[in-house]
Amino acid sequence: MSKVLVIGCGGVASVAIQKCCQVSEIFTELCIASRTKEKCDALAAKLAGKTKTVITTAKVNADDTAQLVTLIQGYQPDLVMNIALPYQDLTIMDACLACGVNYMDTANYEPENTEDPEWRAIYEKRCKEAGFSAYFDYSWQYAYRKKFEDAGLVALLGCGFDPGVTQAYCAYAKKHHFDTIDTIDILDCNGGDHGYAFATNFNPEINLREVSAPGSYWQSGHWVEIPAMSVKRKYNFDQVGQKDMYLLHHEEIESLALNLPEVQRIRFFMTFSQSYLDHMRCLENVGMLSTTPVLYEGREIVPIQFLKALLPDPASLGPRTKGKTNIGCIFTGKKDGKEKNYYIYNVCDHQECYQEVGSQAISYTTGVPAMCGALMLLTGKWNTIGVHTVEEFDPDPFLDALDRYGLPRSENYTPVLVD
Repeated sequence: MSKVLVIGCGGVASVAIQKCCQVSEIFTELCIASRTKEKCDALAAKLAGKTKTVITTAKVNADDTAQLVTLIQGYQPDLVMNIALPYQDLTIMDACLACGVNYMDTANYEPENTEDPEWRAIYEKRCKEAGFSAYFDYSWQYAYRKKFEDAGLVALLGCGFDPGVTQAYCAYAKKHHFDTIDTIDILDCNGGDHGYAFATNFNPEINLREVSAPGSYWQSGHWVEIPAMSVKRKYNFDQVGQKDMYLLHHEEIESLALNLPEVQRIRFFMTFSQSYLDHMRCLENVGMLSTTPVLYEGREIVPIQFLKALLPDPASLGPRTKGKTNIGCIFTGKKDGKEKNYYIYNVCDHQECYQEVGSQAISYTTGVPAMCGALMLLTGKWNTIGVHTVEEFDPDPFLDALDRYGLPRSENYTPVLVD
């Protein structure tokens, strides 16, 4: 029997909350908290009479640690699930430390204001020392390690699909299939079609920042950075077909390089249509992806935030989106002295997700792992104190939970490799 506080009520949080309510024997009480309490109330009303989980709602500004502390102290949860924005990771971690409660999220920290002088100085120093220029990285949350260890608490970072499940796939491959892993290619394919000329499948601000940034990969103990979208490959994805995919920087590469130091190369590829890339480049060229405020008719606006208001809400894409996603990892390495290749992945159908939880597969593939990660913490299967990423824990019970609750694995022992 556990009490869980979920901060956030967007598309991913909605999926995670509904999946928690399917496991009411563990998630016996749940509080949904967001800046917009009306969204929390609407979801609670939707679930009324359909679950034994006792649901309450609350209003909170997750940028305000004091508000978070008041909420956590009042509700006294066993776990805080941060499914808000990555901008708010640190304030929520601070509140969890102040209240003595375990923490988890689905994406690592990045700042909302990338022009903040104090943050910028630290960022530019990290760029020089680490060798990659992405705005998001684990250093800010890794800095909390000793605090969580001293408090006897667990902080689980990045428990979505990628990051999250992809790291569990890596831990599973290492545990069951390889003595040593030489290369890891993480492939994220969305074969869905929502019918819009241009839309993003999750928070537009986060999504467009990510894909417009320089790409980078881990090679022989260091980062190699490349211009955005400059490395393209084609791959034939099971149940989706052949797609163009591009090398991006992604946060799990950073933690995997740390926790699997033997691996010589780690890359991340994501599929994009030519139409998506044309729209994105146009928007970038006219300054609409900028995070720097501009003065417009006497008031400051942030271009990318204004763009977010114009684009379709990702949560509205569910009924329109048809097709499937395919996300997984291809490994090369050695087992018992012999060369070995292995591919583990999940295929998820957009319309099946919508029929179950009213969401497209992008939110589903993040929300289900968030629930399964919470399940690992609440049942004590993952209980190592401190700040950790998914690959640091036993992957078996987590992947078994994913199999059971909607994201079953598939395996291929003779995969086509990415050149």
